[in-house]
Amino acid sequence: MSETVFKTRLTDLLGIRYPVLCGGLLHLADANYVAAVVNAGAMGFISALTFPDPEQLRDEIRKCRELTSGKPFGVNLYISARPDANDRLIPLVSVVREEKVAVVETAGGSPAAIVPLMKEAGIKVIHKAPAIRFALSAEKAGVDAVILVGAEGGGHPGYMMVGTMVQGAIGPERLSIPVILGGGIGHGSQLTAALAMGCEGILMGTRMLVSEEIGAHRAYKQRIVSGDGLDSLVVMTSFKNHHRVLHNEAAEAVAALEKSGSQDYADYADLISGKRAREAYATGDTSQGMLDYGQSACFANEIEPVVTIIDRFMQEAALGLKRIGI
Repeated sequence: MSETVFKTRLTDLLGIRYPVLCGGLLHLADANYVAAVVNAGAMGFISALTFPDPEQLRDEIRKCRELTSGKPFGVNLYISARPDANDRLIPLVSVVREEKVAVVETAGGSPAAIVPLMKEAGIKVIHKAPAIRFALSAEKAGVDAVILVGAEGGGHPGYMMVGTMVQGAIGPERLSIPVILGGGIGHGSQLTAALAMGCEGILMGTRMLVSEEIGAHRAYKQRIVSGDGLDSLVVMTSFKNHHRVLHNEAAEAVAALEKSGSQDYADYADLISGKRAREAYATGDTSQGMLDYGQSACFANEIEPVVTIIDRFMQEAALGLKRIGI
């Protein structure tokens, strides 16, 4: 496979072999996983909020730097829609700046306040957005690239629920900075399609949950393997905080609360707490917790090393090019 075929503005921007991002996975994206992604030729992001103690994050960054032999890697910074919740992010941002990571993946709220801080430290910023209007705002704020995420994606695909194919076509037409496409992506032919639409790369999340390097219980990974991608549920729609998660007992309970008309966040707090998700990852009890789960789970058919997943993905992308005569 000629790697020059897959050389894009994204690979140039980040100095990576393949135009593939593996997004920050809260509670799961640690140094071991991110280093495996980077060493396989893609770009990974340590999830900062997995390590609320700034010195823990610093240690994780340094561990990743050692495991990658100095190759560039990223950190995910989730910006809450609730300003008070971002207080915990401030010391983590300081660590990211001090450690001079290569790139940050921002998500959630506007990155406008973070961009200047990152630029001062020589750190690139890629913002994840659920719709073109937010991507345009991020471009205006000075980010280096945007990830447009479609409704098929696990986690928070936005309340407008725009499909991935629509995002992939409109993004490159409306934005001048590189566009990366995410949402339901787990097969290499989707990279070929994204490039054909003018995107510069793709983002995977759910597909990578069965990586051997992901620090979760094997029973959790086996549950992903047994899924077909259709066994997800979108909850918290009444709060316009759409969350695509694994269809389990906890998600059903949240859906029932919404159906009852409850608008009291306290009624949901225990069910949606991060503590429940962490317990599920640690114990393998997937009946509890809001467990991000997108439709690309249909491609996650085996627990394998990251490098095996990435290599096969790129082989599928190359085969896709052959099908269209390139």
